[in-house]
Amino acid sequence: MPKVLTIAATCALALLAGCAHAPMPEGRRATTGARLAVPVDYYRLANGLRVVLSRDTSAPTVTVAVYYHIGFRTEPRDRTGFAHLFEHLMFEETANLAKGEADKIVTGNGGIKNGSTRMDFTNFYQVVPSHVLEPVLFVEADRMRGLALSATSLQNQKDVVKNEVRVNVLNRAYGGFPWLSLPPRANLNWFNAHNFYGDFGDIDAATLADAQAFYDTYYVPSNAVLVIAGDFEPAATRAAIERYFAPLPTRPEPPRPDVAEPRQTAERIATDTDRNAPRPAIAWGYHVPPRNTPEWYAFGMLDMILLQGEDSRLWQRLVATRGYGDAVDGGMNLLGTMFDDGGPSLWTAFLIHDAAASDEAITRDFDDVLARIRRERVPVAEFERALTKIRSGLYDVADSPSRFGLVDLLACAALFDDDPGRINRIEADFRRVTPALLQKTAREYLTPTNRTRLGLAAGNAPR
Repeated sequence: MPKVLTIAATCALALLAGCAHAPMPEGRRATTGARLAVPVDYYRLANGLRVVLSRDTSAPTVTVAVYYHIGFRTEPRDRTGFAHLFEHLMFEETANLAKGEADKIVTGNGGIKNGSTRMDFTNFYQVVPSHVLEPVLFVEADRMRGLALSATSLQNQKDVVKNEVRVNVLNRAYGGFPWLSLPPRANLNWFNAHNFYGDFGDIDAATLADAQAFYDTYYVPSNAVLVIAGDFEPAATRAAIERYFAPLPTRPEPPRPDVAEPRQTAERIATDTDRNAPRPAIAWGYHVPPRNTPEWYAFGMLDMILLQGEDSRLWQRLVATRGYGDAVDGGMNLLGTMFDDGGPSLWTAFLIHDAAASDEAITRDFDDVLARIRRERVPVAEFERALTKIRSGLYDVADSPSRFGLVDLLACAALFDDDPGRINRIEADFRRVTPALLQKTAREYLTPTNRTRLGLAAGNAPR
């Protein structure tokens, strides 16, 4: 199930604080001067599977993840909700493992596991003691080789998914706000604007043949990346990967849909009512620059300056000074980080506020903050503080005990850019941003004509 993340978490999945200068164990991520240096061994099997290995012997654990290049945004038009449905189905039985046996291999050895659906991918990951690496590779290869799909398992997971929607969206205050409700208003391309959780009608109509066809199309080696980070022996690990994954049949990489979004030229304004919400809310969404462009990195810095943390400009104006609400939140990807979204993306800010404040009054203050960053260059001290926060977040992620943030960065760079080594250039790419580029980017993208505003009326306000 998707979890909405703040961009404090976004840049925490984007960046990492300087490590102590004590001697490093073999394979430990190192810094060269001020530069991050993550070990990256990247190659492909003959069947198209991308493989990323990053050795780190500082702890006797290993993180294994498989990312499939199919997510909310890229599911076919007549298969809404299928990406999320298959997040659940992939935990069912396989040709060689009965239901629950894969779980026992991981949790029975003290490991943890999970999976999630995001805009452009579905992932499955485990963190286990190092000696459990090979059994986990067998599990992931068996999932990729062939699920034992059945009418019973399909119906069970349809019911689970629909119940999840009821619990997390339909019957929950602010459920889906704004990650589900804003994109259909801000985007025109169906792939960016449909119901990502899936319409119940589409889910109910899915047949076993539909599910098998979806699996055969998207859950194939050529549409996936396997990432292993942690304490492993390179030669033995490569041999195990070859043993379990190389025999999987070669299938064509599925075609990518055209997800391009036309340039927005006029502000869009919409209002919803949430029957469960005790207070109203408001969200603003702006289209952001294309991935990996200089302006994209500049926008990442703008996000840090405007929105991330209590020292950010929008927090100081909307929360600390005006007192409209308890917090203002958001970021360049509400389901993760700016790095694990292939784009096109929205920068979103949102606020649950007191009923006495109107959307127009709050937006005037919001616009005043953005007008200033378009009008005046960011002071050097504030600019450097943003860079420091970004770098600190990057290092926190790469050195996290679970290594999940590291694996996420590597997997997405492999899937979207065919270049997991990009992780070692992130800091330099941010360093190339200048105050002038920051201002230019704000003037181009942080304008009302590039904005969608969504108000949320409270249907459960105190009487």
